[in-house]
Amino acid sequence: MRRLFIASMLAFPAFAVHASTPEQRGLEVFRQVCSSCHSLNHVTYADLGELGLSVSDIKAYAAQHEIPDGLDDDGDPKTRPAHPSDVIGSPYLTAGMARMANHGGLPPDFSRLAMTQKGGIKRIIDILVSYTSPPEGKKLPPGSYYNTAMPHLHIAMPPPLHDGQIKYTDGTNATVPQMAHDVGAFLSWAAHPHLHTRHRTGLFVLSYLAILSGFLFVLKRRVWTGRTKRLR
Repeated sequence: MRRLFIASMLAFPAFAVHASTPEQRGLEVFRQVCSSCHSLNHVTYADLGELGLSVSDIKAYAAQHEIPDGLDDDGDPKTRPAHPSDVIGSPYLTAGMARMANHGGLPPDFSRLAMTQKGGIKRIIDILVSYTSPPEGKKLPPGSYYNTAMPHLHIAMPPPLHDGQIKYTDGTNATVPQMAHDVGAFLSWAAHPHLHTRHRTGLFVLSYLAILSGFLFVLKRRVWTGRTKRLR
C-alpha cells in the first residue's frame, strides 16, 4: 500500500516552474521598488521557493537583510542576518520609524493586501496606473498626489512606478501597466503562498483514496464471492 501511495504521488508531478511568470516578475518589482516601504509580515524567505527560487538564491536574498535579535550585553538592540525561515518583514524596525519616514502614514503590509483591500487586485492595479498630473487650477493637500482612482482624487503615496524603472531578467518591457499587473499577481500569490502545495497535496490524497477504494471494492467482491459459493 505504501508503494501504491508513492505511485499515486508521482502521477501528479509538482507544478512546473516557468522561466518567467507574472508572479516572478512581480517579485522583482517588490524587491527593487516596493520593499523599501512595504512589509511582508506573513511570508517567509523560504516561501519564495514556491515561485521557483532556488535554495541558494533564497539564502542569498535572506542574508542581505538584518532582523532584530534581542539586546546585546549593554542593553542595545542588535541584529543578525535573516535566515530562510524568517519572515521577510518590514524595512523599518518599528511602526514609529515607518510613520516618521512616510509623513505619518503607515505603509500597509503586502502579505494579505489582496484580501483586505476592497476591490482586491483590480483595485490595487487601478491605483498604481491612475497617477497623472492634476488639472489646471486643481489644488491638492500638502504631501498628496493626484490619482483618478481615489475617491477624493488624491493619495499620500508618491507614484511608485515609472516606465523603465527596473530591468526584468526575462527582457519584458517594464512599463507602468506591466509592472502594476505583475505586482498584482505577486500580491495575489503572497496572500496564499502555499495554495499550490495544498492543491497538490489534495490531489495526492484524493488519488490515494480513489485507488484504495478500488482495491477494497475488488477485495470485497472476491471475499464475498467465495463465501457465497461455499454456502451454495
